[in-house]
Amino acid sequence: MAVSIIGAGESPYTRHPQAGTTPSRTIADAIGRALKDAGLTPGHVDGFAVSSFTLEPDHAIDLAWKMGFELSWLMQDTNGGASAGNMLQHAVNAITAGDASVIVIAAGDLMDHTAFAKLVARYNSATENHLTPLPLAGPNALFAMLTSRQMEKFGLVREDYGRIAVAQRQWAAGNPGAVYRSPLTLDDYLGAPLVADPLGRFDCVPPVTGADAVVIVADERTHGQRKAKILAVTASYNADNQVGDGLQTGLRKCAPLAWERAGVSPEDIDVISVYDDYPAMVVAQLMDIGVVTDGADIAEFIDTRIHSRDLALNTSGGQLSAGQAGSAGGLHGLVEAVQQLCGQAGERQVQAKTAAVSGYGMVLYRHGSCANLTVLEAGQ
Repeated sequence: MAVSIIGAGESPYTRHPQAGTTPSRTIADAIGRALKDAGLTPGHVDGFAVSSFTLEPDHAIDLAWKMGFELSWLMQDTNGGASAGNMLQHAVNAITAGDASVIVIAAGDLMDHTAFAKLVARYNSATENHLTPLPLAGPNALFAMLTSRQMEKFGLVREDYGRIAVAQRQWAAGNPGAVYRSPLTLDDYLGAPLVADPLGRFDCVPPVTGADAVVIVADERTHGQRKAKILAVTASYNADNQVGDGLQTGLRKCAPLAWERAGVSPEDIDVISVYDDYPAMVVAQLMDIGVVTDGADIAEFIDTRIHSRDLALNTSGGQLSAGQAGSAGGLHGLVEAVQQLCGQAGERQVQAKTAAVSGYGMVLYRHGSCANLTVLEAGQ
């Protein structure tokens, strides 16, 4: 059974949430926007999945009740940047099995200073017991070490990562929902204060408050409306059991199956969203999904394909410019891919018939342990 995304919405991202803002209201706003985009109401929904670090003490069922959903399928995901692909994989299987017919996937968080500090201090037991006692400022130091390792292995310099950040800021200029839209030059990037050598301010994703949502249905329920057909969703968990060097993600294992099931190759993809908490992770994921081939000159690829914007990569500005709304980070890239395929991306619209979205996340002790790849195709 073919399954498609027919609606997508994002609650506006903000660095400074207004008084009275709650995770539930923020996520509900994104859901309402996605349902409106799909031409549906809460009464049509019979499946619901949500991911949020700050929803507690509520759970998925509480939010479903507040939304007025009467459901036959429900799930709650905890896998951070990989949550979107994980929930999407389960939702596709649920619709195929007949467990639900209209599923809403949502993710979002209220990320003010207090919430962010709590999250990075108690992300999981490994963080709480082994990392928080060290004089580290969240995950930045971990990814600084990973970035240094990547630089040494592939001969990269800070300017290479800067060209990624600059290109994404240029894409963000066409996204009214991006938190940071003002021009960013390579000199600005290089001159920014160091956070954890070699990472500067513009290498580190800014936490924001916001939420994203998509609506998924079986193709037989669509009637000539614009949609993003789901060609494949594959995932990999604990790919290196936390003993690898971090330069390869679980995408290296699950991407080949995604391309095989989708019947396309990396060269066929028109628009790409990768999880960009740090520029080094953009490089790692592009290599692991095969967009950058093994042995390629990575610095040249960054300059000629990413910096030039010849490659439609993270066209929303990505998280580095749009912001990271907690667990919504992975879903943000999926919403952008859907909007591009449906011709709803405004000033940043590109010619796109196919899209790929990668998810990456859940840092245990050193590296992300969850990864997934979604391949989409425009349809009517």
